[in-house]
Amino acid sequence: MTAQDYTRSYYAATANDQTRYPALEGTVKADVCVIGGGFSGVATALTLAERGRSVVLLEANRIGWGASGRNGGQMIGGISGEETIKRQLGAAGAKLVRDIRYRGHEIIEERVAKYGIACDLQSGWMEVAARPRHMDHVRAYVEGRIKDGDGDQIEVVESHQMPQVLGTQSYYGGYIDRRSGHLHPLNLCRGEAQAAASLGVKIFEDTRAVNLSGGAKPWVRTERGRVEAETVVIGGELFNGFGQPGLKGLMLPAGSYIIATEPLTGPEAATVDPQNLAVADSNVVLDYFRMSADRRMLFGGRCNYTNRDPADIAAVMHPRMVEVFPQLKNARVEFKWGGTIAIVVNRVPAIGRLSPNLYYLQGYSGHGVNATHIASEIVSDAICGTSETFDLFARIKHVRLPLSDQFGNYMLALGMLYYRIRDLM
Repeated sequence: MTAQDYTRSYYAATANDQTRYPALEGTVKADVCVIGGGFSGVATALTLAERGRSVVLLEANRIGWGASGRNGGQMIGGISGEETIKRQLGAAGAKLVRDIRYRGHEIIEERVAKYGIACDLQSGWMEVAARPRHMDHVRAYVEGRIKDGDGDQIEVVESHQMPQVLGTQSYYGGYIDRRSGHLHPLNLCRGEAQAAASLGVKIFEDTRAVNLSGGAKPWVRTERGRVEAETVVIGGELFNGFGQPGLKGLMLPAGSYIIATEPLTGPEAATVDPQNLAVADSNVVLDYFRMSADRRMLFGGRCNYTNRDPADIAAVMHPRMVEVFPQLKNARVEFKWGGTIAIVVNRVPAIGRLSPNLYYLQGYSGHGVNATHIASEIVSDAICGTSETFDLFARIKHVRLPLSDQFGNYMLALGMLYYRIRDLM
């Protein structure tokens, strides 16, 4: 097999770095072999390289080819599944949620500054209430965050204040998190890969891992080579799981889709998103949107519930964008693309160890920009001998779906249909 190039997305069209890394031929050795060239793998490789480890990174296609290079670019505080963490771990879980809430942001900001990564990093993110009843949850959530000491960066926006925030009448208020924000995800991922390579990480594209072992002498076999390492890390949403029973049934793939308009130069450009916020609505089956650095509307969401890509993404997404922003009805769609994200049943990222020296981190349920960087540090800490946070995540009890290989898409479709009906009530 040969590597697939990037999907024709706005991100691929505006990528700063066009470096192509070689395919692995033969046998190489390293302290750590990381599988996966998305945020999970690249961030882990860079973290370990900064700590002096020798690292080999394997990517089946190109760096940032999957969800890390296609997503909405929303850098959202916290991780998915926080209530599950609190419920299962009690006080330790509540402290964990508080402690790591913005850790991914800090890592990204530090690397953007340290390595000069140009990725259009901007502050400001908002969750908007799609139904009037959702505002009760918004107010309670913000009240809790204020009690946690976050009052200087989070604020409730009531319905009557919305015209000053967004140029739409579709929502009933929400809250703004000034500490969160948005960025160009592919440029961040490739920029971190460049940084890792500058520290000696050996990166191989077009190098699909086909088998592995994490025993006393870990190894990874690829289509044309082999890596021998002291530790192996499965980084990212690799659905085949390499036959590892510990990964079976943890995740289900779901499609998400985005359109990008032409640059907005008319009066609508000033009315749509005057504060340059990234926005997601409060539905489970949600819409999300933001303005790009060159003033395009990037509007995304899950536009089907069967996990089958629509025949024409723009034909499905454009009417929804115009429903939210009627002033964009004449804006031409210049890019349309989709991709697969991993949904974990209890929504908590799956971070753990399958056997001695074989780690995994995956399953961010749509919150990957921040959560991948948190998870990569947690796993890197464990590899380097500090495992307190890793051990907390390893205690999380995950729901595993039986027969997910055969019926996973049908179960996902039924689940999404249920939530869609509930969202509309």
